[in-house]
Amino acid sequence: MRLAVASSPSPRRRSLRRLSVLVVATATLLGALSTTDSAPSANAAPVLLSQGKTVTASSTENAGTPASAAVDGNAGTRWSSAAADPQWLQVDLGSTATVNQVVLNWEAAYARSFQIQTSANASDWTSIYTTTTGTGGAQTLDVTGTGRYVRVLGTARATAYGYSLWEFQVLGTQGTTAPTCGTANVAQNKTATASSTENAGTPASAAVDGNAGTRWASAASDPQSLQVDLGSSQQVCRVGLNWEAAYGKSFQIQVSDNASQWTTVYSTTTGTGGNQTLDVTGTGRYVRVLGTVRGTNYGYSLWEFTVNTVGGTVDVPVPDIRNPDLGPNVSVFSPSTPAGDIQAKLTAVANQQHTNQFGPERYALLFKPGTYNADVNLGFYTQVAGLGLSPDDVNLNGHVRVEADWLQQGDNPNNKGNATQNFWRSAENLSVTLPAGQIERWAVSQAAPYRRMHLRGQAQLWNGGDGWASGGFIADSRIDGVIESGSQQQFYTRNSDLNGGWSGSVWNMVFQGTNGAPPQHFPNPSHTTIDQTPQVREKPFLYVNGAGEYNVFVPALRTNSRGTTWGNGAPAGNSISLSQFYIVKPGTPTATINTALAAGRNLLFTPGIHHLSESIKVTRADTVVLGLGLATLMPDNGSAALQVSDVDGVKLGGLLIDAGPVNSPVLVEIGAAGSSANHAANPTSLHDVFIRIGGTGTLGRASVSLRVNSNNVIGDHMWLWRADHGANVGWTQNTAANGLVVNGNDVTMYGLFVEHYQEYQTIWNGNGGKTYFYQNELPYDPPNNASWSSGGGNQGWAAYKVADSVTTHQAWGLGSYAFFQTNPAVVASRGFEAPNKPGVQFRDLVAVSLGGVGTITNVINNVGATANLANQISYVVSYP
Repeated sequence: MRLAVASSPSPRRRSLRRLSVLVVATATLLGALSTTDSAPSANAAPVLLSQGKTVTASSTENAGTPASAAVDGNAGTRWSSAAADPQWLQVDLGSTATVNQVVLNWEAAYARSFQIQTSANASDWTSIYTTTTGTGGAQTLDVTGTGRYVRVLGTARATAYGYSLWEFQVLGTQGTTAPTCGTANVAQNKTATASSTENAGTPASAAVDGNAGTRWASAASDPQSLQVDLGSSQQVCRVGLNWEAAYGKSFQIQVSDNASQWTTVYSTTTGTGGNQTLDVTGTGRYVRVLGTVRGTNYGYSLWEFTVNTVGGTVDVPVPDIRNPDLGPNVSVFSPSTPAGDIQAKLTAVANQQHTNQFGPERYALLFKPGTYNADVNLGFYTQVAGLGLSPDDVNLNGHVRVEADWLQQGDNPNNKGNATQNFWRSAENLSVTLPAGQIERWAVSQAAPYRRMHLRGQAQLWNGGDGWASGGFIADSRIDGVIESGSQQQFYTRNSDLNGGWSGSVWNMVFQGTNGAPPQHFPNPSHTTIDQTPQVREKPFLYVNGAGEYNVFVPALRTNSRGTTWGNGAPAGNSISLSQFYIVKPGTPTATINTALAAGRNLLFTPGIHHLSESIKVTRADTVVLGLGLATLMPDNGSAALQVSDVDGVKLGGLLIDAGPVNSPVLVEIGAAGSSANHAANPTSLHDVFIRIGGTGTLGRASVSLRVNSNNVIGDHMWLWRADHGANVGWTQNTAANGLVVNGNDVTMYGLFVEHYQEYQTIWNGNGGKTYFYQNELPYDPPNNASWSSGGGNQGWAAYKVADSVTTHQAWGLGSYAFFQTNPAVVASRGFEAPNKPGVQFRDLVAVSLGGVGTITNVINNVGATANLANQISYVVSYP
């Protein structure tokens, strides 16, 4: 279990013409307890498709009037062209759509003659609207057309100026089209096996490597087979065979879901060799060619074996942006919802999730702008959030709280003050007004963010008394009253306004870019205070605008910042219509998720467990992947859960990744190995991303939880955890070597928690890295030092390893704790390990032996007193 052992305080750990409001769908009043139960069809009411999409133009007047300004959703920005005819503006919707309506919000420089056109390829255009009597202003045009590209083609200007549009909006639907056979070879570089090989130079893999100069060859006997694992069940529509001289005269093409029972989809006894393209119909994960009669005296030999699958548009419906189907576990409340109904739902979820630490249930409780009376008691896997653009758009008179009232503390079964296992819950984008004379209790440990909140009152970060609590995260928040940290052992507060100040410290309290933080003092009190945050973007969030439309707001990147993003007015950033998202529900095939991504969609995961048959592949810059209700991703077949290409500005947020029963070499990977692009102007960022190895009813295994190969990545609150308690936990069960491996340069981590991995918890190989707050526990269960050592005479493995090749690295406010429960005689030579170089600097470190159960000999390298039974806490203020 999560343990707390110590003496008091008990530790553990842009005058403008405005576009009129468009009613794009009839909104029904949301019920008190959930969004609509029935899913919208692919041919639902027209929705806005163009906002934020890729747009191009024949010309622009100047740099201040780009094409993109016409689809940014901001009626105060515009596109304007050169003063000549003709001119055009076109938008790429990302996939084929049925277009029902086009809205043009002209500036004074409008078109007298223009056409609206659609195209499948941006080359061949079909006119769906034509006029020679345009009047400018705001025009809403009902049209009928189909295409991926939509453009307005101006042929005669009404003024001496160019054409100028505040906004160009395309409304319609996207969805299912007839399936077609794709052109991609899905077998390339997949795992291939064969009944035999002629020699080591003709392996099975050579037939699927995309190289027509390498081949597989079998032994000279019948039958023989070559099979490829596609990684997931797919609809196979074509197979290609590029035979070498040794071909098959009689052979079959077969598919299977399990590589055991096979279905024949093609058979011949008159094969002629050469290049054969075979159209087939079948579904399976495995595809094989089974040769039964050879065409020569030699074996079977293939230069290439290719497989094509159904590659037409799958059903990727566009959400109804006024009434989206977010699934049964999302409750959306409005001020018109009866207060009793709201409270009944809140109480029911709280009761179910009170002690449900490893259950599959997930919930999101969302409040539309307005005022409510409610008591929100947050249990496991529950997110409460406001749907306003500012936290103050939603005010709860009452509480949003976490109590320590269920887990035994120490030896007294009646003492339930232990908060050290209050994980996996979040409060976001709300204001809370406390009843007079009451406090807000937020007794949490890891993976429980308090983000973008405004608390009108006093906060208590533990349960009072002698209650234990072990870690937490506050960001972009305003607390009007004093915060009492009490027995919280370590805590990180970033870019917030603590108007009432902060009281308390145990081992590791870190404040960054925060107004009202206590002054720098380390240790006793152990306050690490950093004046500014060098570069950060806040987590994207779901909100409802004044027209009742759902959007996701992406806060802007800030540099050298202090305080909140919202305290002085509207936050900087951009809105993305929910129509540009694919809403993923549990049970959605991973192939469909990847199809949506390939079509240019962002992802919104609804609460639940999402089983993955292959990796989710994010390849487009600026993609947003956002989870509601701690949506959980689990790879079932040993793949990564998420793979992000080396591109700009991807945002991942609100996700829990669970390792599956087949070992994954890595669970989340940012950039492929060898990534080298510079993303300083638009870094990828991860927000509230939690990764777990074991503890649940499923045995989880993964070698590395998170590997960062790209440069300039930002981590904004992550807990990487190899479970120390729960089911399927043990040294040889939930195996995991490393939590975080950083290979990219200039990577920054804010609020990093990494615990219980079996080798280095964190390995940093890139230059220019920065960590602000690090909390670690070493594994509880190494059997002995003989089986737990990094070698070279070291005992155990350091919690944080900066590679010897690194020349620049900085870290502030770090803690590592030992509790070697299985064998208290186990020793870790050091908590932190780094090269002794001028550019490598650490500030404010602590090593702790929890209750004296285990030893950390030095804090960093050979510096810092031993932490053991006799001296349980050891500090180092500065290294070197």
